[in-house]
Amino acid sequence: MGGGLLIAGTTSDAGKSVVTAGICRWLVRRGVKVAPFKGQNMSLNSFVTREGAEIGRAQAMQAQAARVEPSALMNPVLLKPGSDRSSQVVLMGRPVGEMSARGFFGGSGGPSSGKTPHGGHRQALLGTVLECLEELRGTYDAVICEGAGSPAEINLRRTDIVNMGIARAARLPVVVVGDIDRGGVFASFFGTTALLAPEDQALVAGYVVNKFRGDVTLLEPGIEMLRGLTGRHTYGILPYAHGLGIDEEDGLRVSMRGAVRESAVTPPVGEDVLRVAVCAVPLMSNFTDVDALAAEPGVVVRFVDRPEELIDADLVVVPGTRGTVRALEWLRERGLAAELARRAAEGRPVLGICGGFQLLGEHIEDEVESRAGSVAGLGLLPVRVRFAAEKTLARPVGEALGEPVEGYEIHHGVAQVLGGEAFLDGCRVGAVWGTHWHGSLESDGFRRRFLEQVARAAGRRFVPAPDTSFGALREEQLDRLGDLIEEHADTDALLRLIEQGPPAGLPFIPPGAP
Repeated sequence: MGGGLLIAGTTSDAGKSVVTAGICRWLVRRGVKVAPFKGQNMSLNSFVTREGAEIGRAQAMQAQAARVEPSALMNPVLLKPGSDRSSQVVLMGRPVGEMSARGFFGGSGGPSSGKTPHGGHRQALLGTVLECLEELRGTYDAVICEGAGSPAEINLRRTDIVNMGIARAARLPVVVVGDIDRGGVFASFFGTTALLAPEDQALVAGYVVNKFRGDVTLLEPGIEMLRGLTGRHTYGILPYAHGLGIDEEDGLRVSMRGAVRESAVTPPVGEDVLRVAVCAVPLMSNFTDVDALAAEPGVVVRFVDRPEELIDADLVVVPGTRGTVRALEWLRERGLAAELARRAAEGRPVLGICGGFQLLGEHIEDEVESRAGSVAGLGLLPVRVRFAAEKTLARPVGEALGEPVEGYEIHHGVAQVLGGEAFLDGCRVGAVWGTHWHGSLESDGFRRRFLEQVARAAGRRFVPAPDTSFGALREEQLDRLGDLIEEHADTDALLRLIEQGPPAGLPFIPPGAP
């Protein structure tokens, strides 16, 4: 049985994904066969594995950090929010129905499909999660698990399958990550530990400080005081690192950071920069599609929600969304739909991806996602869309603009293309393109040809860099994460923790102490 470690956090967005990926890359560079794992993820950024399973994109990124093929075993439960109160439940890579938050966390309101049990659903999944973890630990030398939110969400502890629930069931040591850039990191470490039950506290080996700025010696007295108060080791003080560019997983809020890269301010190869505006539609999914654009020297990417912000854009991207009809209404309410129509009439470039492609069409028939029935689309592409109960999950390959292209598909909408020029699985009319293929812009040759056409239509003297490799840039980013761990963490202590399990004799901290 391979070793294991759970990376928890004092809060959401404390840096769990970064630290997990960094440990995976550090270990694999040491020759350790390692895999990532997250028992349950909530995210609208997902990915399709080669076997056709849908998992969180963060776990796919972590698998790349570990240099292994992503698998449904690495993220057995994925929740895809459709509103503030319900989510689609994806189990072992396949959707099994919609469920309310109350139903998932143990009350009434089971999944609408009827394929999974009502009430206490989350607890019922613990067995599946542990089986996946055990299978990975039987295959790999080490499994680095990522928690979710905070392990001290005491209202949810009874049905927890992603933090202390799996740590206790699988006897995993736990390291808690805190974001010092937010402030209050010592209080967060102490309070997180103190709120846990004694059996859970016994698994918390220590802490990692993330996003530290300044002279680390100024922090050392606090680290020593924390050790005195908790009896626990601090395994690393990671500096604030700009431009890491890892995949985001936030499900209920829009993150602007995923599309901003250091390369976005790199001087262009030609005389002009290229400005890309991404419509920040509700329930936006897989906004990482524009990362490859932002990686190009001279391409500036920004997210927008007002029509005037489209005026100076050379390309407008309408991204994927888990609420196509809702996004369509939002575009109309904000005046963005009228601006998109104006752009199309003027021959100015627009790209729709997945849900963004669907709403650019003539007509949508949706009795599945929104249950809105028959809805008129924007009419910019000759496409009619019907939502099917069965989700399409695929890893297509093909050719477009004379270049090979790879992508992945995640959608319920089935598009009937009635005209236009073929473009991947969709079509093109004038300077308006549409496709279901996520990730297509990561294909370097295709991206360059596409940007050349965008620049020509926009009247820009922009030239794509001939040697930009998105895959190589992603590898550089993952190596930077590995460097963070190797250079700023107590790697010897981490390795012992992974191999030997929780240290014995860790003290219990009663709530309210000292």
